[in-house]
Amino acid sequence: MVFLQVVIGGITRLTESGLSITKWNVVSGTLPPLSEAAWQYEFDLYKQTPQYREINEGMSFSDFKFIYFWEYVHRLWARFMGFVFLIPFVWFFIKKKLDNTLLKHLGIVVLLAILAATFGWIMVASGLIERPWVNAYKLSLHLLIAISVYLALVWTYLRAKYDRSGIDSTSLRIGTLFKVFIGIVFFQLFLGGVLSGMRAAVVYPTWPDMYGSYFPSVIFDMNQWNADNFNNYDKNAFMPALIHFLHRNTAYLLLIVGYWISYRMIKLGDGIKNVSFKTVGYVLISIISMQALLGIITVLNSTNQIPVLWGVLHQSGALLLVTIVLYIYFLINKKGTSTQ
Repeated sequence: MVFLQVVIGGITRLTESGLSITKWNVVSGTLPPLSEAAWQYEFDLYKQTPQYREINEGMSFSDFKFIYFWEYVHRLWARFMGFVFLIPFVWFFIKKKLDNTLLKHLGIVVLLAILAATFGWIMVASGLIERPWVNAYKLSLHLLIAISVYLALVWTYLRAKYDRSGIDSTSLRIGTLFKVFIGIVFFQLFLGGVLSGMRAAVVYPTWPDMYGSYFPSVIFDMNQWNADNFNNYDKNAFMPALIHFLHRNTAYLLLIVGYWISYRMIKLGDGIKNVSFKTVGYVLISIISMQALLGIITVLNSTNQIPVLWGVLHQSGALLLVTIVLYIYFLINKKGTSTQ
């Protein structure tokens, strides 16, 4: 459900639907507009936003209902997840079926989920006053928090389901390198969120060059490196070029390091304790390769706007990547073994 929520969030972003609902009504917002008058009220509220005045002025009623639909589904699914989690959690807690370790992990999930919801509204609010869209940096932080909720749930499942003792990870020789790899992955996720928020793919829809040059000249202009350009990224060419350049080259670095880690795991073979490091290695190399290909396809199809299908597939690929990365981290960090 969390995986799907992140995907829905991607669709909401790419269809520019996130600002269509201008209020955060936790209870009353559960129901959509049920009458023509209610729909008109919501549309009138949207017309007061910078996004409508600067980008969507004159949009049709049906177009508004389309963008409203995706933001509504995104919020409704979040509420639904809350009930699906909370009801069994309370029942198991009352029945004393949760040990302290599991309770601690689930508590972290709850805190992260609350943070994601709260920051989601902060993100939306950033586009209701001055900008015609949500702040790209806040969007990326919201994405990272949502992914953290997903990873916390996966980690809780792995800890509760599988034995973590007895696998010798020292023979992998990737402990320190893998920690660096994790850092690169999360840095890349942040860059991807910022790139999406800035719609930078539309600015440079070419590959492997960026409109004829591998190094955009604007990023070497020292006069462009100032706080105003970083803050007002939508009013200059510097930030889209910089973020796009960093995202591409971080991807190349991920490929190199990821391929090496995959190679080490494949060489190790079937492993022990019913864990096939070879299979995990092949899965990692497949996901990284697929993700790079999806990124290239997304860029090449972003001539006028970011294609929703390819953009969502690329974001889903990122979730698959962090899933296998977390699983590998789980494997090589067994109790009583070294990761060096």
